Amino acid sequence: MMYRNELTTERLLLRPLTPGDFTAVHSWGSNPENVRYMAFGPNTEEDTRAFLERAANKPGREFGIVIKETGALVGSCGIYPNEANDTADMGWILHMDHWKKGYGEELCGALIRYGFEDLKLRRLFAPCAAVNYGSYRIMERNGMRREALFRKAFWARVDKEWVDEAVYAILAEEYFQTVE
Repeated sequence: MMYRNELTTERLLLRPLTPGDFTAVHSWGSNPENVRYMAFGPNTEEDTRAFLERAANKPGREFGIVIKETGALVGSCGIYPNEANDTADMGWILHMDHWKKGYGEELCGALIRYGFEDLKLRRLFAPCAAVNYGSYRIMERNGMRREALFRKAFWARVDKEWVDEAVYAILAEEYFQTVE
């Protein structure tokens, strides 16, 4: 499987994360509002350093999200193929200062293209808290559809409560029908 170090969209550059990205990564990873529906956080400084160390060992799978126009690192995303390299889950986080600007839809589209066109995957999926409207709308706008709803299956760490988890997915055949 050939991984790429960088992906680009009209407004974004997805590039490897480095230890030098600590301040930006910690700014969203330690913010309770920003990580409300994430499986991690709020991060301590040690958590953020450990994440950056793990990300360095996943070239072509973990990316920092940079706004081309300003050079600002505003989030991170990743795509994680299974051992058979035919299916992958994906996820992302954007600093809340950059929500509702279309970046999520753009980066999700880039991960989907990368997964199907470069990595030759068969299926991509992403879980989210079912109440996380912003996240599931990003997926729906990229042709993903809800496949499952698991009741009280996701521990919302910030709110300290169990919430429903939704899983969205898209198949390669569905993706290629839309790009032809």
